[in-house]
This record gives sequence, structure tokens and C-alpha cells, in this order.
Amino acid sequence: MDATLIDQGIDLLLYGMGTVFAFLTLLVAVTSLMSVIVNKLVVEVAPIAPVAIAPQSSVDPRIVKVIQAAIDQHRAS
Repeated sequence: MDATLIDQGIDLLLYGMGTVFAFLTLLVAVTSLMSVIVNKLVVEVAPIAPVAIAPQSSVDPRIVKVIQAAIDQHRAS
């Protein structure tokens, strides 16, 4: 085979793989830098504890029994 054709193929392979490697390395570096910057800028706020409110049932107890019976019948079938 022609040596120059093989040399051109190897050159193209190295340039292509080098370009992809350089791009991916740059992408990882920029993403890491962005992550560090965002973590420094964002202030974490402590979560507010939910206030416990006593449940007040405004539903008639007969309605609750009817709904429970319907659920039980549905689960049984």
C-alpha cells in the first residue's frame, strides 16, 4: 500500500481524536468551574418546619362510612 495514504489516515485519526479529547477536557473544566461558582453564589435557606394543624373534619361521619364501604367493595372485587 501507499505509505502516504496510511500516514494521512494516522494524521487524520490523531487530529480528530485530539480535537475530541481537547473539547471534552474543556467541557469538563468549564462545567466544574460553573458548579463551583454557582455553589458560592447560591445561599441555602433553612427549610421552614411545617406547622402542625389539628385536622378538622367537616365531612359527615355517615359520608365517611359510605366512602369506606365503597372502597372496601372495590378492593374486594
